[in-house]
Amino acid sequence: MSKEPKTKSPKTITDNATMRGADIVVRCLEREGVDVVFAYPGGASMEMHQAVTRSKKIRTILPRHEQGGAFAAGGYARACGKAGVAIATSGPGATNLVTGVADAYMDSVPMVVITGQVPRAMIGRGAFQETDVFGMSLPMVKHSYLVMDTADLPRIFQEAFHIATTGRPGPVWIDIPKDVQQGNCVPVFPDKPSLRGYNPNLKIDDATVQKIAELIAKSERPVIYCGGGIISAEASQELVAFAEKANIPVTTTFMGIGAIPAEHPLSMRWLGMHGTVTANYAVDKADLLLAFGVRFDDRVTGKVSEFCKHGTIVHIDVDPSELNKNKVAQVPVTSDIKYALQQLNRVVQIQPRPAWHAQIAEWKKKFPFSYRVTDEVLRSEYFKELQHGDTSQIIMPQYVIELLSELTQGEAIITTGVGLHQMWAGQFYKTKHPRHFISSSGLGTMGFGYPAALGAKVACPNQQVVDIDGDGSFMMNVQELATAHIEHIAAKAIILNNQYLGMVVQWEDRFYKSNRGHTFLGDPQNRQKVYPDYVAISKGFNVPAERVTKKSELRAALQRMLDSTEPYLLDVIVPYTEHVLPMIPAGKTVHDIIIDQGTAAKLGDNLGL
Repeated sequence: MSKEPKTKSPKTITDNATMRGADIVVRCLEREGVDVVFAYPGGASMEMHQAVTRSKKIRTILPRHEQGGAFAAGGYARACGKAGVAIATSGPGATNLVTGVADAYMDSVPMVVITGQVPRAMIGRGAFQETDVFGMSLPMVKHSYLVMDTADLPRIFQEAFHIATTGRPGPVWIDIPKDVQQGNCVPVFPDKPSLRGYNPNLKIDDATVQKIAELIAKSERPVIYCGGGIISAEASQELVAFAEKANIPVTTTFMGIGAIPAEHPLSMRWLGMHGTVTANYAVDKADLLLAFGVRFDDRVTGKVSEFCKHGTIVHIDVDPSELNKNKVAQVPVTSDIKYALQQLNRVVQIQPRPAWHAQIAEWKKKFPFSYRVTDEVLRSEYFKELQHGDTSQIIMPQYVIELLSELTQGEAIITTGVGLHQMWAGQFYKTKHPRHFISSSGLGTMGFGYPAALGAKVACPNQQVVDIDGDGSFMMNVQELATAHIEHIAAKAIILNNQYLGMVVQWEDRFYKSNRGHTFLGDPQNRQKVYPDYVAISKGFNVPAERVTKKSELRAALQRMLDSTEPYLLDVIVPYTEHVLPMIPAGKTVHDIIIDQGTAAKLGDNLGL
């Protein structure tokens, strides 16, 4: 249980009446401005469910699986920046939340997770539906609470939301025994949280600002490498202003997509394993790397010792534990990134650097994201069985996303599952705004896309929200179609259906001589038929759906989906042989990048360096 001392700050008694613990929970949520919870009831949490039915401020959305509820709460938080709230019962209810909580922890998403627990006297006795939630959650949360006194609920909830949303955001878990929910007390609500040793408001000092400005002034080949921390800190405007003022090209992590508009002249898009050749080349040749709100993830760095090997690294992050953890920085700085950028914007001066920008322009022109109908596609079962020899009707998965980007003008909120479709979404959807590209990046969680889309749509009801998914990922939380229909959440889903676990197939092709290790998801007895029938499944949930197998049908089908005022599923059949390129193999360097059909470009070969 939490060991923090109770706050000594002034307290305000907001209600002189005695209240039950479950009602105090709801009052605490209302005081924190919570307007929606994603909650699945059970024996140990039903007191809270009964209480929330009496709230006139909180909407309860019933997911069809606790994991779906956790992902929806995460999607809500990612889309609007407020803490998402998920509620479940003890035992299996709590364990079903774990993947969604771990996902939020890896991607620094603010969440407050509330679970019922067996009565205090039964804790540790192996009671029915008991799990050690406090111990189980420790590696994947910012903080955990086991509430042992009803009177502690107001303090704990205030602290939980404060911890979840300040500094580096993340999930906080509150486990409440049933008898604590049933207990009575006069609630005392603190005026403000007081947590000894917790200081999330760290700020860069003036001397360090000046030092970084001097490094920028001396640099000939600077690069800004920024990530999800920019979006969490609501610092996108400051980032773009800084990049423009200092005239420095920008690359983002996958989590950072949307921090700068995809088509901004200074944007090199995202870098790493499947990022742009331009961004990867630029970082390799940079003499100064400004790393803002990033953690030097292995999918970005490849062989970390070779990443930006010859450049000076300035690393600014609000979490001091990230500094020098994966990559040593010559200038490590603990600071809120929004504040740091505001201070840098006061002192940096524009530098033309014509040779550097000309080189980047050349790389952009030479190595754009691209695709084509390959010989592998023409030899595939997809072509033989579904297209009947008509090459003009082949639907390449990249084209689907490219067309969606065109039809929505890059303005939609996009969520994704995990796999090939996820990488293509990042490559071919030209996101314009922060919080408009939502994906499970650190944990890489299949099944994330559609429940996250539901949460995003609830957070932003006037925005078009589209889940770009794969048939493997979508199946993992297909039950949330029921939530979409019953709750009238008009989130759309596009399934790029290739009948395989596509990303694993790509690795099988590249590194395992195309030996298929249980990656086929269709019916081996009837390969000519698409299996399962997602259109029929969707209609069984009363969600409109259609299947597209011909390129000529795609634009109209996408438009019907976008025009629908209901949830909608579009099942698009694409070839399974297509790979995501470019690709830097795991543990390799930019010098090993695969650009097309297994070829590797070597730095310095006709690249002007």
